[in-house]
Parts: sequence; structure tokens; C-alpha cells
Amino acid sequence: MAAADELKNHRLRELREFLMSRRARVSPEEAGLPVGGARRRTPGLRREEVAVLAGVGASWYQWLEQGRDISVSPQVLDSVARVLRLSNAERRHLYALAGLNPPAPEVAPEKRDMCDGLRRVIDTWMPYPAHIMDQYYNCVMYNDAAALVLGMRPGITQNCLVDFFTDPLYRSRSRSWEENARTVVAQFRAACAARPDDEGYQSVLAEVSAVSSEFAAMWEQRDIEDQGQIRKELDHPLVGLLVVESTVMKVPARPDLSIVLHTPLEEANTAAKLEWLASPEGRRGAMYPVAG
Repeated sequence: MAAADELKNHRLRELREFLMSRRARVSPEEAGLPVGGARRRTPGLRREEVAVLAGVGASWYQWLEQGRDISVSPQVLDSVARVLRLSNAERRHLYALAGLNPPAPEVAPEKRDMCDGLRRVIDTWMPYPAHIMDQYYNCVMYNDAAALVLGMRPGITQNCLVDFFTDPLYRSRSRSWEENARTVVAQFRAACAARPDDEGYQSVLAEVSAVSSEFAAMWEQRDIEDQGQIRKELDHPLVGLLVVESTVMKVPARPDLSIVLHTPLEEANTAAKLEWLASPEGRRGAMYPVAG
């Protein structure tokens, strides 16, 4: 209990310091308050001003900022966050310090225009395959190696889950398809479980269930697995066996996106084969379409 109490006291101290620092950086003008000439001696908002603007009691907000162990609700914290002009990351931090489960991450408006930078990430990963997908497994972009090796191309659904089960080109190349399929389904179930009311997940689930009885059967097994690394064995028509490890990496500033990087393993001289496929000679031989 002593350790738990110490952690709780530390959290409440951090809550006090965090709220004081955020309050100090918001000017009365930014909050829409009238400012008198000699009225203010310190920068930032006063506690009672935050309370009024947030629609909470002055004593309650004082107790909150003092780090007292009081009950709080998400609605009240959201009001305080609005008044203090907290970013999405700061709002989630406030929830954690107040002892509540943080809300689901959101994309800040100023972070929406990150695609050029993410494109540079996956292009720099050449000659190894890489792509970016959203939370519903829709492919946002992919590099040339993903097209050459994984068969990503125009004309397919551009949803990584649906294409995994329905694209004959990818399936003909995947030696580890069945083993990987169970992992992919388990990971998608985990994502769906975290957002049970999200219509986007339900739409993808309905689509892939309708076109793949194999997916439907695996889905009924109710396996759950977090996204991570998957070993993939591919049989490419030009270079033969390729053994790669795909790693899913989250982008904190863009919680709606994931970067999927494929790293060559030491087996089958995979790295050298991928380098050749990306060379001018290899590209000439692998011009789309290539038979699986």
C-alpha cells in the first residue's frame, strides 16, 4: 500500500504543477476576459477565472489544482482542458494525472499535413517494402518495393485486410499465408474491440466477411493479438524465396496512421534480392503486371 500511496501522491503533485503551468500560459485576452489597467500582477488566468469559464465551482477547481484526492468526470476535465487551451496530447495527459482513462487519441489539425514527411520515410526505406495504412487498414501510400514484392498496385481494393484475403497475386506469392492470416485476423479483432462502436471497423468487417469464408471462419475463433511483427515468406517469380519481417509502427502525432516496414531477414539472401529487384535491371524484369 505504501508504494501505491506514493505513486498516487506523485500523480497528484504532477497534476497540481501541470495545471498551474497551463493556467499561467493562457492570457485573459485569449480567454476572452476584459482586462483592467492595474488589475493584473501576474501573467495567465486566475483560478477563479478558470472555474467560471469552465462552469465549475471555484472551490472545486482550487482543490483540483491543489492536487486533492477528489472525484472528477470526463465532462468537467474536458471543460477545464478547453479553457486552458490544451492540445490533444495535453488533454490525454490531464486525464491520466486525474486518474481517468485517457480519451482515444485524435489528430490535431496542425498535424494533418504530415503525408509528405511520411512519404519520405517509406521512400527512404527502399529497396525494402513499406506502406502506410489508416486505422481501418486502408492503404494510404506505399513505396516502389511494396509494389514489386507485395503486389500493391492500382486496381485492388487498397484495403490491406481485404486484399490479404482476396488478392490472388499476393496469395500466390505468400508461402506463409495461412499462418500469417490467423495473426492478421487476431490483430484486426483487437483493433475492433478497442473501438466497438466505430462504424469504419464494422464496414470493413462486413466487406471482408462477405467475400472470404476463410476470414469469417478465423474471425469466429475470436483470437486476439496486438499489432507487432510478422514473419513473412514470399515466393517472388523473379528471385524466388524472400523472408522478411513486417513491423507495424504507430505515429503518435497521427494516431490514425501506422507505418508498416518490411525488414529482410538473413535467410535466402533476401536483402541482396530486394536490392536487385529495385535496380534498373530488376525493375525491367518485374514491370507490372507480373504473373504470380
